Amino acid sequence: MVLKIGAIVGLVMENISYLKDIAPYEAGAFYKRELPSLLFALNSLDDIETIIIDGYVWLEEPKIFGLGMYLYEALNRKYPIIGVAKSRFKNTPKKCELFRGESRKPLFITSIGLDLEEAKRLILNMHGKYRIPTLLKRVDSLTRDYKGYPTLN
Repeated sequence: MVLKIGAIVGLVMENISYLKDIAPYEAGAFYKRELPSLLFALNSLDDIETIIIDGYVWLEEPKIFGLGMYLYEALNRKYPIIGVAKSRFKNTPKKCELFRGESRKPLFITSIGLDLEEAKRLILNMHGKYRIPTLLKRVDSLTRDYKGYPTLN
């Protein structure tokens, strides 16, 4: 999914691709499984302003690479990346918490190439009145509902 971030935050285009031969989950190396899919999906886009991922850009402090940081490096630090995580990773600073809607449970926002407070403001203003923005719920449902659709590789 591609978002245009500016005065309006919304869906501009939806491009769904399914890959085969995804690496198995490896404890402590989540990025090895997820990064190739992200790079593949982003490869077809030419007007990227900011990338929002479901997960962390960095983990705890001092900053340890999360999926978003690996993506940032793989893209030669070209695009700002915002990570939106639904659960706290150990030692995640309180400053990363963001409450949306009427939820008493925070999202955890991390970013690179963009000030954390600006990243939080952008996520806060995304469409949806609940804790998780509408577009992130859509991405989550697409990955959970995968039923072996045709692949592009």
